[in-house]
Amino acid sequence: MAANCNCGLCRDNLCIHKVPIFSSLDKEELKRIIALIHHREYNKGDTLIFEGDALDSIIIINEGSVKAYKTTADGREQILYVFSEGDFFGEQNLFGNQVSTYSVEALERVKTCNLSRKKFQELLFAYPEISVKIIDELGSRIARLENALQSIGVRNVDNRIGWILLEFAEKYGTNDETGIIIHLPFSREGIANYLGIARETVSRKFSQLENEGLIRSLNNKEILIPNLDKIAKIAGIN
Repeated sequence: MAANCNCGLCRDNLCIHKVPIFSSLDKEELKRIIALIHHREYNKGDTLIFEGDALDSIIIINEGSVKAYKTTADGREQILYVFSEGDFFGEQNLFGNQVSTYSVEALERVKTCNLSRKKFQELLFAYPEISVKIIDELGSRIARLENALQSIGVRNVDNRIGWILLEFAEKYGTNDETGIIIHLPFSREGIANYLGIARETVSRKFSQLENEGLIRSLNNKEILIPNLDKIAKIAGIN
């Protein structure tokens, strides 16, 4: 269940400081944007938007992570993106009066910062550099989606597993003296839905990588990668 949040604590934890599209603005400009933002909170499993919804705001992830997904014709879930702190979505309706092309579900407790369509468009006129950064981000999403489609349609299963581990390492990894620790954004089943393969295949491949010493499970949500170059080879990059 979504909850509104207008408390001082939320405002002190300025979400716009975490968003790359606002990085060119100075402190005073950021303060002006803060007054335009509406805060919301969601619990794990809550749906932020449904496919087909017409949104009237751009939604920025302040804390937590969400998955964007479509339901295939045979009823399967196909994960398209994972949005985490600093990411945004809802741009379809802002720019072209289009409905959302995917649903978004909270993977954990999530806080968002919402900026109405009208106010956001005013910002674009006032700060054209924001538009450039949005175009860059949307271009990166298209590239990631193309990689995902290539992974499903062309690469073998080992390549796909290596590719997603590299993506998670970049987005959710933290450096450790023994390697890179990845906080997995979702379960083995979620990874399977992301890659378009069976959950059993993901579990088997992860076990194989662990037996070979290429990854190490720390708990249900974290793995350690001692040598990222070896994972890149599996992905077919090196």
